[in-house]
Amino acid sequence: MNFEVFVLGTSGMMPLPNRFLTSAMVRRNGELFLFDCGEGTQVTLKMLNLKWKKIHSIFISHMHADHVTGLPGILMLSSQVDREEPLTLYGPPKLKEYVDTNRRILDMYINYEIIVKTVEPGVILETEDFVVRAFRLSHTKPCLGYVMQEKDRPGEFHPEKAQELGIPAGPLWGKLQRGGTVTLSDGREIVSSDVMGEKRGGRKFAYVTDSLYLPSIAKEVQHSDLLLCEGMFTSDMEETASEKKHMTAGQAAQIAKDAEVAKLGLLHYSPRYGDRELRFLLKDARNIFPNTILTKDRMSFEIPLKD
Repeated sequence: MNFEVFVLGTSGMMPLPNRFLTSAMVRRNGELFLFDCGEGTQVTLKMLNLKWKKIHSIFISHMHADHVTGLPGILMLSSQVDREEPLTLYGPPKLKEYVDTNRRILDMYINYEIIVKTVEPGVILETEDFVVRAFRLSHTKPCLGYVMQEKDRPGEFHPEKAQELGIPAGPLWGKLQRGGTVTLSDGREIVSSDVMGEKRGGRKFAYVTDSLYLPSIAKEVQHSDLLLCEGMFTSDMEETASEKKHMTAGQAAQIAKDAEVAKLGLLHYSPRYGDRELRFLLKDARNIFPNTILTKDRMSFEIPLKD
């Protein structure tokens, strides 16, 4: 079962010729989950051959233009691909008003159901296999970070243990693998843990952008396999970052270090840094958290299953 993260854009404030506005996509088991939707998002999706018909949900961090102006295009485009399933949007207050107003003024042709949910911190989406959780950030508008985390998988089944216990192969093995208890013909009860290894943790992705540095973020994104976090400024610009309620690359790295994440991907770069100057952001971050990547548009990450 695949779990891939695609960086659709890395620019903050304004798109640049080779740097679209910040957004990311998770592809899990064929379904797509979009995080933010700035101007031009659909262009990047097309370049990566990601099918917007497969978009399950869209998660918006906050209502600044560089994070939402791509939504009208995505919503209209989805009507051209015979979408039948509802599309659910999650985000802060004003998201529904923004969607409804655009639909009315642009007289959008929409032939599927659009559901807009105003998000409060906590679990906002739960399926049999994973949850998506939101948490508060601190920006000039209400802003949210998101974590997508798979639920634990059962441990490895040990057939040799089942044979030693005299459990006949077949349906009883399957029941034990699903966590059940079986009773043998001699009256013995066998529980799942007798033949199964320890549970295996699920994969975890975190998305954080447009916020003051908050030590509390580390707890929310703890042990993420991949944390995409804004590193808008170099560390010498910390005062400016604080005034604008953004983070430096060093502050993003401190969160990654405190959270003990596996990998940090920087994004949402200030347009003041050309492609050559971005290396200074990376240097600041790696001084604190060595396993930092300077993400680029259309970069992808495969998160493997845990043993």
